[in-house]
Amino acid sequence: MSTYERIDIAALELDELESALERLGHPRFHARQAFQWIHRRGVTEFAQMTDLSRDLRRRLEAEFEIQTPQVIRRDVSSDGTTKFLLELADGKQIESVFIPDTPAQTFCISTQVGCAMRCAFCLTGRMGIDRNLTAGEIAGQVRVLARELRMLDTRFNIVLMGMGEPLHNYESTMQALRILADDHGLSVNPRRVTLSTVGVLPALERLATEPVMPNLAISLHSTTEEQRDLLVPINRKYGLKELLDACRRFPVKRRERITFEYVMLKGVNDSPDDARRLVRLLHGIRGKVNLLPLNEAANIPFERPSDETVNRFAKIVADHGVTVSVRKSRGRDIRAACGQLITETARTQTPGRRLAMLMQQGV
Repeated sequence: MSTYERIDIAALELDELESALERLGHPRFHARQAFQWIHRRGVTEFAQMTDLSRDLRRRLEAEFEIQTPQVIRRDVSSDGTTKFLLELADGKQIESVFIPDTPAQTFCISTQVGCAMRCAFCLTGRMGIDRNLTAGEIAGQVRVLARELRMLDTRFNIVLMGMGEPLHNYESTMQALRILADDHGLSVNPRRVTLSTVGVLPALERLATEPVMPNLAISLHSTTEEQRDLLVPINRKYGLKELLDACRRFPVKRRERITFEYVMLKGVNDSPDDARRLVRLLHGIRGKVNLLPLNEAANIPFERPSDETVNRFAKIVADHGVTVSVRKSRGRDIRAACGQLITETARTQTPGRRLAMLMQQGV
């Protein structure tokens, strides 16, 4: 059988693998053994599965393959953040990031090659969308980072905040989370996973019904419909009011809150009026605000506000009883900070300085 016809075993959930091996005439417990080898121990070859018979390993080799993202480059920031450039089986490239001491260890994972959302302040949006990642490629990033960093036996957090919009690749994203949560694999508790979305409403409403449910972060970034239309173009399809209404209906667990991410842009969305509007928008939602002063980059037509402006904004929000934090940028010197992930094959699709001028004029 040709390599290209084999099934990627790393993309199968345990019950799917059990059924596949049963069809081949093997007991279901062999699937659990293979699943553990791949996802808990990080092996990349069937020959390494030493508690399986040689006959079974040969059969697995004939029927399946273990697709594993390959590390092409590894950059380490002065603050300890590590960015991995990974190559997939078809030659496409993505980036994943390890952020230490946050206070937990955190893996920032991609869900697409590029991104279709085209947010005005995000480098990844310049790429456009190339393709979705498979469940195996999403979970595979975690396997690779855990193996490379010698953390297969260490607890860590996962944020789906890398390249791509997770809810735009819903099926593969949720399948990957189920693979990662499986007790026979890395056993990552969904409470240690945060999914960040700009608000793809049908998928967000579907997420509310999932048995394996990560923490939710909403990329808000604006306090008016008109402004968000320019900053986050999907708002023209799923408006701010509809998004916040969906958040009010979202089943937030006890002692948990929805995080609202707000990238701060100098002279655009950082005024006291913006802060007061933000408080009013979040009324009735169990939420908290995470302010992200812009990580500036070439070809992004916005500037980072001053620390004084950020602190004033945060104080207004906090004084109105909303929990607020200011995210410290990590890995900026290696272009690993929020909104800076982009591979060398990126296409130059981005809003220009005209957009920044319109925003500063209050359009």
